[in-house]
Amino acid sequence: MRKTPEIPEEIVDFLNQKVDQYNRVDFIESDPISIPHRYSSKEDIEVSSFLTATISWGKRTMILKSADKMMEIMGDSPYDFVMTYEATLHQKYLRGFVHRTFNAVDLDFFIRGLQNIYQNHEGMENVFAKGCTSENALGGITNFKKVFFSIDHQSRTTKHVGDPSKGSVAKRLNMMLRWLCRKDSKGVDFGIWKSIAASALSCPLDVHSGRVARKLGLITRKQNDLRALAQLDANLRALDPKDPVKYDFALFGVGESGELD
Repeated sequence: MRKTPEIPEEIVDFLNQKVDQYNRVDFIESDPISIPHRYSSKEDIEVSSFLTATISWGKRTMILKSADKMMEIMGDSPYDFVMTYEATLHQKYLRGFVHRTFNAVDLDFFIRGLQNIYQNHEGMENVFAKGCTSENALGGITNFKKVFFSIDHQSRTTKHVGDPSKGSVAKRLNMMLRWLCRKDSKGVDFGIWKSIAASALSCPLDVHSGRVARKLGLITRKQNDLRALAQLDANLRALDPKDPVKYDFALFGVGESGELD
């Protein structure tokens, strides 16, 4: 495996060890990815992945509770609910839903936005793939946001979807893309989107993963901005050109355990 000269071999070995430690099925139970793991159809997995990733900030116990509530609202059939949704008939089921700043108004639009994508744009994978290149998937997120908000919406709802072209590192959507595009033998990520290469994915970057990445010498920038993400991606792609975001497991696991604090 190719190694960058900037990263000491002991750090590379440490990262690979942590990937092996955390990229396993017992990781699923307490992680938001447990929600889409309830489903077997491609569309149920991707709809539940998108909605769950969207609210994945804050305590994981609360994320799981809120995501579980969304699936309950949708009758545990997220794709069917999206495709048969009529606001005048179904908004009553959404009343009272809230996860931090994401509320029933936002959820109503998200369902209608997904319905438009499935009815008129050949589905989520197609929309994301149209913006991706073989080297970078960030343009897929930008294209998705453009298409997603092409129907009437309240301006407040746009803040819940990051856009790399506007400076966002889009942590939650990069996490979702890892779930849907990355495939290995461990049974955590789904790998059901074949049109976006795992090699083009960006690592989900937030305060916690950024802190660990800096301690390991993978990022030198102080801000968690697009330049920091590009630096992190370049280092991880050098470590494993085909599967760079597998190291998200290492960064997350080390941050969660606090072993570098």
